Amino acid sequence: MGRLVARIAISWRLFFWVALLAVSGAGFALWKKIPAEETAPKFKTEKISRGDVVQTITANGTLNPVVMVNVGTQISGTIQKLHVNFNDQVSAGQILAELDPSLLSATLKQSQANLAGAEANLRLAKTKETRARKLVAQEFVVQSQLDEAVDALDAAKAQIKLVKAQIERDEANLRYSTIRSPISGIVIARPVDIGQTVAASFQTPTLFQIAQDLRVMQIDTSVAEADIGKIKLQQAVSFSVDTFPDKNFSGSVKQIRLNPTIQQNVVTYNVVIAADNSEGTLLPGMTAHVQINTQRHENVLRVANAALRYKPSDTELVAKEGSPKLYKVIQGKPASFNVKLGIADNFFTEIVSSDLKDGDDVITRELGGRKGHAEPSPFRFRMM
Repeated sequence: MGRLVARIAISWRLFFWVALLAVSGAGFALWKKIPAEETAPKFKTEKISRGDVVQTITANGTLNPVVMVNVGTQISGTIQKLHVNFNDQVSAGQILAELDPSLLSATLKQSQANLAGAEANLRLAKTKETRARKLVAQEFVVQSQLDEAVDALDAAKAQIKLVKAQIERDEANLRYSTIRSPISGIVIARPVDIGQTVAASFQTPTLFQIAQDLRVMQIDTSVAEADIGKIKLQQAVSFSVDTFPDKNFSGSVKQIRLNPTIQQNVVTYNVVIAADNSEGTLLPGMTAHVQINTQRHENVLRVANAALRYKPSDTELVAKEGSPKLYKVIQGKPASFNVKLGIADNFFTEIVSSDLKDGDDVITRELGGRKGHAEPSPFRFRMM
């Protein structure tokens, strides 16, 4: 019985090895039959086409009102009344705020009292001058006394002018306690509150910021010196803002300011772009991502930028450095073609001259192949 079991075990093992060799042989034969084209590298291609190529310069900027006025005060005082708030529409001459006029009124009254005293001194000086003139005519006093009376009269007249000027200044300061809008527009900012003291001793404090018209805005951008020579007035501009990432707005180059900005040896110039805001969706202070269209070529032969970046993995097929190259699949291998290029945008580059034509497929990427060797099988046998 034991011998029979041993013989059965040996037969089973022999059968297993024969089956394993048969499967291996079949796999090897199948691998040998794989067509050559399946082992060759494969490529992703795109067609050369006709279309528009727009060359752009990108920059970031800030949206600002075209006219924005900082309304301040020429005098110091305490805010007593506020007549407008944020986003209020105002007209030219409208009262915005009032400062406490108590001290200014008291100063004006003091100057008016000084004027009354100066007028009294003038009347007395006139009387003395008239009397001295009569006495000199009658030779009762000497000429020097008349001269002193005339001088006193002139001093009294000068004092009158001085006090009147002081009154005019006090009246102006009292008028300045009422803050009025210099333009018609909308209140953008109001950094003061009732009861706050403003001091105009060293610099004019800002009480309000008023934008004249938000239907037309401007973008202040910084453009590098390498690109500034390509920008011209009235060039078309497209831009987007973070709050509407999928919406494009249009504008045009309004001004190229000649004053450079230099930071860490980097030179930039401020380019002002006029932007339409008739819909009222753009707000002051928003960051604008700007594309300035410097050149536009329509209905030209163009190729995807990825095709210009492609290089064959087989170093023997890589064309010598020189003019730009495009690669086309010929007999299963990349063949290079010289091209002369024009302007480029983010997606396409213009082809000025080449042996390639509209509709030709050029390689953009190499997908790879089996390269003559079998891939490892996912199945494994366990030895008994």
